[in-house]
Amino acid sequence: MSRFSSSSEGSLPISIPHLQEVAWSFAAGALGGLANSVTVWLFGLLGITALLGVAIAPEWTPAWLYHRIVWGGLWGLLLPFFARSRGSRLTQGLLIGLLPAIAQLFIVFPIQTPHGVLGLGLGGLTPAFVVLFNVVWGVVAVAFYRLLTDADARQLRG
Repeated sequence: MSRFSSSSEGSLPISIPHLQEVAWSFAAGALGGLANSVTVWLFGLLGITALLGVAIAPEWTPAWLYHRIVWGGLWGLLLPFFARSRGSRLTQGLLIGLLPAIAQLFIVFPIQTPHGVLGLGLGGLTPAFVVLFNVVWGVVAVAFYRLLTDADARQLRG
């Protein structure tokens, strides 16, 4: 019997529909990571962050982009838990976007960078920008995830 059979005997511990949901979650999160990256980069390029006293103006490089898209995909694995909740895509995106923002502000900045808790070494409004950028990730990721899962549900219904 195939390892990918539909019977419980000899099958993988996770079904193909579950694998598909994991793939969609990662893809939606990665697309959110791209949207977040474009937003952060444009804010820096246009001088919006600098105008408001925040030193966030990254260079658009493959290494910078790769890191952000992969982490966006990994955070996207949480999408099934948020996208099924009540509320608009905006509300869901706001809620899930707070998770990576909190991680950035309270783990990444103080532990992995010299910018301290909340990234205040980059400027006083850094926390606001971090939340904004991560909400962009959340809204795009939720919208794309729901688009994928709604389309699949329509296809299954016939």
